Amino acid sequence: MSAPLLAVSGLCAAVERDRTPILRDVSLTVDRGGALGLVGESGAGKSMIGKAILGILPRAIRVTSGEVRFEGQNLLKMRAGQLRLLISERFALIPQDPITALNPGRRIEGQLTDGLRLIRRLDAAAARRIALRLLAEVHIREPERVLRSFPHELSGGMRQRVLIAAAFALEPTLIIADEPTTALDVTVQKQILELLAQLRRDLRLSLLFITHDLGVVAQIADRVVVMYAGRIVEEGRAGDVIRKPRHPYTQGLLRAAPRLTREKLVPIPGAVPSLDALPKGCAFGPRCAQHIVECDAGVPALRDAAQDQRARCILVP
Repeated sequence: MSAPLLAVSGLCAAVERDRTPILRDVSLTVDRGGALGLVGESGAGKSMIGKAILGILPRAIRVTSGEVRFEGQNLLKMRAGQLRLLISERFALIPQDPITALNPGRRIEGQLTDGLRLIRRLDAAAARRIALRLLAEVHIREPERVLRSFPHELSGGMRQRVLIAAAFALEPTLIIADEPTTALDVTVQKQILELLAQLRRDLRLSLLFITHDLGVVAQIADRVVVMYAGRIVEEGRAGDVIRKPRHPYTQGLLRAAPRLTREKLVPIPGAVPSLDALPKGCAFGPRCAQHIVECDAGVPALRDAAQDQRARCILVP
C-alpha cells in the first residue's frame, strides 16, 4: 500500500496564553486521490485541524506537539518561506463564506488571475484565458460577464463556484474545503457537492472536507473522522460509520440530521463543553444517554469497533 499523501500524527494545539488544549492527539490520513470527511459540531476543533495543516492558526494558538507530513515532509518543521511556497503550489482552500472570502471591491477577473500571474508568472491574456476555462469547468454560464462582475453582483451559489474555480486554478494536489456548502440552499448544495466530486475524480486530486453534516460526508467522502471537544471519537469508512455508527455522539449527529422520512429532528441535549473545563473521563458523557459511572474514570482510548472502524467509547465491544 502506498504512503498517504497527508499524515497528521499526534497533533496537539493549545491557547498560548493559558495553555487551554484545542486539539488533543489528533491523527488522520488523506490518501492520494482520496476524500476524507472531518465532522463535528462548532467548537469540535475540525477547522483548527485545517488551519494547522495550512500553517494559518490564529496567533493565540500554537501547535505543542505532533507532526503534519505532506508527501513525507513535516510541514511543522519547514521554514516559513519554504512552507508558503509549498502551500501556494500544492494546497488550496475553499472557505465557508464566499462573500467574506472574495474582495468586495475587486472584479472577479482580478481575483481569479492574481495567483496565475504571481505564482505561474503568466501574462494577463494567458491568465484570463485560464480563468474563463475554469469558470466554464465549474458550470458557470456567461463566464465573460462573471469575470467583469463584482462579488455582490453574483448569487451565493455563483460566488461559491468562483471560489472553487480559484482553488483549482493552480492545479493543487490537496483541496481543503471548510464547510463550503453551509450557507447554500439544499438544491445549490447538491450541485456544489456533485461539482467537487466530479472535479476531484477528473483531476485525481485529494480532498479534506470539513463539515458538521454527516449527510454531506455520505455524498463526497471515502472515509470519515468524527471530532468532539478537540479529540477524534470515531473513524472509519464513510459508509460503515453512517450505516452503523459506534460512538453515541456519531449516533446523535445522525439522529439530528434532517431526513425526508422523519417528521422531526432529535437534537443532542446540552452543548459542546468549554475546552478549558472538560468533564472528567469521556467529554461527551454529560450529554450521552448511555452514560454510566465507568465513563468518568478516564478518557477512553480509540477501540476497534469493526474492521477498519474505531470509536472512543468504553461500550464498544
